[in-house]
Amino acid sequence: MSNPIHISLDAMGGDHAPEVIIKGAAEAKVRFPNLKFTFFGDENYIAPLIKPFVNIKNSNIIHTNEKVNPNEKPSIAVRKGTKTSMYMAIQYVKSGQADAIVSAGNTGALMAMSKIILRPIEGISRPAIAAYFPTMTGESCMLDLGANIDCDSKNLVQFAFMGQAFARIVMGIKNPSVSLLNVGEEEQKGHNSIKEASKLLKSLQDTINYKGFIEGDKISEGKSDVIIADGFTGNVSLKTAEGTAKLVTFYLRQALQSSLSSKIGYFFAKKSLELFKLQMDPRKYNGAVFLGLNGIAVKSHGGTDAYGFANAIGVAIDMVRFNFISDLRKVISKSNLNF
Repeated sequence: MSNPIHISLDAMGGDHAPEVIIKGAAEAKVRFPNLKFTFFGDENYIAPLIKPFVNIKNSNIIHTNEKVNPNEKPSIAVRKGTKTSMYMAIQYVKSGQADAIVSAGNTGALMAMSKIILRPIEGISRPAIAAYFPTMTGESCMLDLGANIDCDSKNLVQFAFMGQAFARIVMGIKNPSVSLLNVGEEEQKGHNSIKEASKLLKSLQDTINYKGFIEGDKISEGKSDVIIADGFTGNVSLKTAEGTAKLVTFYLRQALQSSLSSKIGYFFAKKSLELFKLQMDPRKYNGAVFLGLNGIAVKSHGGTDAYGFANAIGVAIDMVRFNFISDLRKVISKSNLNF
């Protein structure tokens, strides 16, 4: 990184805030020394926690006693006003004082506030939550992961163009393939909105590399670079995948502890099993992006640790480094999605 990147942090958001936020920021600073941070939250808690971390001790702290509660309804969080740590952190991006905001707080409130403050890019009716998805061939991008429970065909097509732009600009895939998540690959399957979205995407194949429908069991095979779904389906898919990863890890641990020979086998296979653990670790993929806004907002898992939060900051850094917002605006304006 040649120019400093300034990250705005909601220090009071998340299950283990502000400790994890501060430790994660310090870890991210080790990986990316050219970072600047502004922490939003209670200075009486934040300042003493920052002090031991030499690399971030000169970070800016903007004090507020107010925060968004984990289970607070987005409408109530918005009505609480402009003094919550989350709102102020987002506003810092809007004012141009920070390049991106990262929060582990309430997802619904973060999306609602981000949409109000940063506003959707012209041509995008609904922002979507996107994240990396591990596959057998590397990584895919999947959206929407919960921002929009009900979607029409227009929303799904817009998600497809945003996801394709993310995969090309940030993930570095030259001509990313795009698929719609469905209950089958046949054209007649699925509800009306997804079938209509498929027809629209086929008519736009000069500008998008659309590959048709994909079933859930094909996602992990890496059959497509970008997976598109409504927020309900996408969120269920993500949580199911996370649960499956935990189940596989649990079964493996049980098997390795089941007998003396298994324990001996573990000793010889330790390095390979450590690699397996790393690949299955959800913290590695922590950091969901709110695509379609005039600013970069990244959501960290609320229960993550410092390693996971540092990875969420890394996602924000990638978005900034690759000038994602300006490039996405160009993509959307050329695509003429106001149908």
